[in-house]
Amino acid sequence: MATKQSTVDFICEQAELAQRLTARKLFGEFALYVDGRVIALVCDDTLYVKPTASGRTLLGDVVENPPYKGAEPHFCVTEQLEDRDLVQQLFLVTADALPTPRPKKRRS
Repeated sequence: MATKQSTVDFICEQAELAQRLTARKLFGEFALYVDGRVIALVCDDTLYVKPTASGRTLLGDVVENPPYKGAEPHFCVTEQLEDRDLVQQLFLVTADALPTPRPKKRRS
């Protein structure tokens, strides 16, 4: 089952990060980026945030599930989506904990 655009729009609105947060459609699902870093996936209309120590501290007791078969477990964020401040903080601390993406090489 593919994720609905309305689900991604809702998550992006909840985060209130304006242009810092972008979404890209991938195989019927979505990847969420903060400042160019992939911080989460939205699969089957469910938000899966990359696990980090700072994210775990912020969320406390968190459910972890893989976003798709064969993937590593991610933080499964469902009930917390209603808390705008928590979603925004989670996205920011996750992005801060991840390495800066390497610049893409230009093809000659």
